[in-house]
Amino acid sequence: MSTRQAPPPVLGDRRFRRQVALVAVLTMLLVFGGRLVYVQAVQGPELAEQARDDRTRTSLIRAPRGDIVDSDGEVLATSVERFNVGVNQRLVRNYERTDPETGEVLGSGAAEAAEVLAPLLGRDKAELGAELVGESTFVYLAKGLTPQEWRAIDALGIPGVEPEETTERIYPNGTTAGNIVGYVGADQDGDGQPDGLAGLESTFDDVLKGTDGSLTVEIGGTGQVIPTGLREERPAVPGETVHTSIDRDLQYFAQQKIDEAVAKWGAQWGAVVVEEIGTGRVLTIADSGTVDPGDYQKWADADRGSRAVSAPYEPGSTGKLPTFAAALEEGVVETDSLFTVPDRLTMPNGQTFSDNDPHETWQLTTAGVLANSSNTGTVQIGDRIADDVRYGYLRGFGFGRPTGIELPGETGGVLREPDSWDSRTRYTTMFGQGMSVSLLQNTSMVATIGNGGVRMDPRVVDGRTDGDGDFLPTETVEGERVISEETAGEVIAMMEGVAADGGTGVLGQVEGYRIAAKTGTAQIVDGSGGLNSRLGSYVGLAPAEDPRLAVGVVMYKPAGMSYGGVIAAPVFRDVMGFGLRQLGVPPSTTPAPNLSRGPGQE
Repeated sequence: MSTRQAPPPVLGDRRFRRQVALVAVLTMLLVFGGRLVYVQAVQGPELAEQARDDRTRTSLIRAPRGDIVDSDGEVLATSVERFNVGVNQRLVRNYERTDPETGEVLGSGAAEAAEVLAPLLGRDKAELGAELVGESTFVYLAKGLTPQEWRAIDALGIPGVEPEETTERIYPNGTTAGNIVGYVGADQDGDGQPDGLAGLESTFDDVLKGTDGSLTVEIGGTGQVIPTGLREERPAVPGETVHTSIDRDLQYFAQQKIDEAVAKWGAQWGAVVVEEIGTGRVLTIADSGTVDPGDYQKWADADRGSRAVSAPYEPGSTGKLPTFAAALEEGVVETDSLFTVPDRLTMPNGQTFSDNDPHETWQLTTAGVLANSSNTGTVQIGDRIADDVRYGYLRGFGFGRPTGIELPGETGGVLREPDSWDSRTRYTTMFGQGMSVSLLQNTSMVATIGNGGVRMDPRVVDGRTDGDGDFLPTETVEGERVISEETAGEVIAMMEGVAADGGTGVLGQVEGYRIAAKTGTAQIVDGSGGLNSRLGSYVGLAPAEDPRLAVGVVMYKPAGMSYGGVIAAPVFRDVMGFGLRQLGVPPSTTPAPNLSRGPGQE
């Protein structure tokens, strides 16, 4: 059987296969070419941007929080530069420590980095070394380092050890004005900056913070900045500086004096306010046991603010001044109008009132009633004025409404409208009971009298300096006239009698100066409605012939003696004397008026 051989391939088949192969090659070239075109033309910009993102790093530039300064520009609160230090664990493994003379490698890697870094951070080297090992690009090693501490670390040249610039809030004067300045806490609103929690730090938190900036740079494979690479910087805008009206030296002195008095008399707390007459500028708000803003956690919440601003109390006999001012202004009495003043008196509506101490029936002038702080004489004077008219004067002097001072937590006190007064309250409000005020309000009332009867809103901030260095003064409103200048002068003359020999405020006399004052003592209602505690207060101005300062003092719940003319007057004397000397006010050279107090009262 014969075997047949396959026919030889024909030329056309070979050509066909070559064409198929060529088409396949061309197809592949077209696919790869298209892919190349797609990558370069379409995806190119996106991939390049991704690559650049991988090589760039953005760091935050913290905006320094603005300063708070006193009236002379002395710093009460400021921010200092600090550094948090972290490590890129992937880079620190490249560290080599060499002999500076021979260049010999003495050690390398994370262990050697920990060896030289631990002493500068005050850390255990084994514990620190463990934190340097891993794959994280940033792990905190220490926080709050000073610039000097960071420079020492940076000089080691350890790759991957990187700074994070931040700030720390400091209060160089300790407790001085701590109740006014306030303090900051942690970042609570997510903006990366601490938040003001009390005082001016809270009120002006937004302007003190400023605006953070940023710095974006391009880095190489070992973490170094590429000099010719991308660099974009958005500068930080510093916070504004808040200029207060506080006199730091006077503030410190007043705090010392009120602390001493509280300790001496066993009071629960005490406070002092000093206001510059004619401007409303408050030079001092001193509270006993003032908080240290740099260590505020050691103080109870109730002790971290200012009770002079936030704690209402019955003004007692210091609250008689609006009654006398209203009576003189309305023309229902004159300073020498005569009254029969027993130690106990029943008014036409059946309500009975008594003076603090028993005494024989006196014949007292209006000035004598004030000098002796007689309740029975005061209700006779106040009874000559319609309730709604007298209420209007109380409101005019600022009672029953916040002053608007730039501090959080201010009380407006309590002053109910006349139609809600009962038959007794209508009289007690004549001598400072049945209503409440803050010490700031009470001092402002005296400053109004000293300013010729024109009330100025108290303020503790003179203005702000913005990031460009421009000073923005606090907007002030025109004063509100409460009583005439003539009436104000008559009230001051009668208040001088209070501080003169024989008056209730003699212990408040300031050597070399004429002062005008009023003492106050009031009962405090406890939780069960009892009246087992008292307070003493003293308010006044000086020099009486040309008033410059108004000072108010309150001592809350002293353990024993409670007369304001005894426990509060010496604080007034010392603080007023220091303040007048601080301002360079010359001593008085003219004699005080000698108003008649009544027969047998001269």
